[in-house]
Amino acid sequence: MAASIDELPSHIVLEILTSGRLSAVDLVCLELASSIFGGSQGLYPLKYRSLVDLAAFQLCVSHPVYAPMGFEARKALIDRCGGNWKRVLRFLQSVYQASGIVETSAGNMQIKAGRYHTLLVSNSSVYSCGSSLCGVLGQGSEMTQCVSFSPISFPSSSPVFQVSASHNHAAFVTQSGEVFTCGDNSSFCCGHKDTGRPIFRPRFVEALKGIPCQQVAAGLSFTMFLTREGHVYTCGTNTNGQLGHGDTMDRPTPTLVELLEGFGSMVQISAGPSYSLAVAHDGTVYSFGSGTNFCLGHGEQHNGHQPRAILSFRRKGIHVVRVSAGDEHVVALDSCGYVYTWGKGYCGALGHGDENDKTTPALVSSLKNHLAVQVCASKRKTFVLVDSGSVYAFGWMGFGSLGFTDRGVSDKVTRPRILDSLRGHYISQICTGLYHTVVVTSRGQIFGFGDNERAQLGHDSLRGCLEPTEIFVDEMDDSVAAKASA
Repeated sequence: MAASIDELPSHIVLEILTSGRLSAVDLVCLELASSIFGGSQGLYPLKYRSLVDLAAFQLCVSHPVYAPMGFEARKALIDRCGGNWKRVLRFLQSVYQASGIVETSAGNMQIKAGRYHTLLVSNSSVYSCGSSLCGVLGQGSEMTQCVSFSPISFPSSSPVFQVSASHNHAAFVTQSGEVFTCGDNSSFCCGHKDTGRPIFRPRFVEALKGIPCQQVAAGLSFTMFLTREGHVYTCGTNTNGQLGHGDTMDRPTPTLVELLEGFGSMVQISAGPSYSLAVAHDGTVYSFGSGTNFCLGHGEQHNGHQPRAILSFRRKGIHVVRVSAGDEHVVALDSCGYVYTWGKGYCGALGHGDENDKTTPALVSSLKNHLAVQVCASKRKTFVLVDSGSVYAFGWMGFGSLGFTDRGVSDKVTRPRILDSLRGHYISQICTGLYHTVVVTSRGQIFGFGDNERAQLGHDSLRGCLEPTEIFVDEMDDSVAAKASA
């Protein structure tokens, strides 16, 4: 006869709770559902409010975002969350997922906006829509534009884990760590030295065979690759030193950035038009490439041919967990959920209430009372996702791509303002291109707003969406997906 959960010993229940499959929201639901989860069960009764709280603590300690944080950073985060380990866990899980695959009630998803196109990962399938400049949609040479999300055929049976989109090329990482690229390879940004022609369907990057990757970041004419071991490889154009090798020589295939090797393992990368950012395990941010617009964060506009730490973060003991490289500015998220911006202040893209430049990282003070979990920068606009599922935006409206329905298509918003048009939804991820923005909700719904002149929002009949409009995807079943891969 099977025993009920209430009859199991507390240590077994704790083992189940910390198996790694439960989210912070799941733990809260369990805590409310049964006294076995809500009580302390005699386990550290003074330190933890409940068995679920103890489970949340143990999940936090082993979490990849929390584990490398120092004592002071950990204490500051716990204090920010009011000593509530479930909220700490929700923050950590949200930060980790927002830059890759997010778990929704409709399955695992990721959205990525390129300049005039959008890529979508939904469960084990990948889709694209918009303008197929130089094969960036991965749909073949005959396809010039996709007016709705269409499936991309992949030669690998391993599901795609992460994607990145730029102006004219795209990169994909599979669950097995393989990397595929497509699009314009004239600058060898796709990593295939045997051709300077466009690559119209995803192609395996042979130079990374046997080197499993966890993330890719596509710049304007170059690409960054982050391996599971925390090493960074780059390829493509190197006019401004954006490849990080200490020179300005182009690289036709992914080449290890040896100058980062002495700084420990990297945990995240982000590529601007002609500059690069890498976040280290210890929370240090390294920048290299074009110094235009102060995007390197060193207080000057000189190019940097080799990785250099942004010292203002280090001096203040700030542990950065994520960065987003925009066209002319940068936004960063620290381990306490605070947001920092620097670079060109055009149209209020830095969120400080003016259009002044910031030559080094500056705290966005009006967001201090919010726990941010994702930051996203693009052309003169910035989005910040907070742990309540709300989105704050600031900068240039850009054909409605900032999402405020009461503002003109070319207006400026110089301070962070909540997107009322999304209030009815819990947003799990946001991404923005040149003039369009796309979000994914916790229920797996996709909404887009801004310019749709090239069908980058996946709508056939609309030239633009001034308010968030739902985008529907005809999901492939397993048999169709298998046929497409074949």
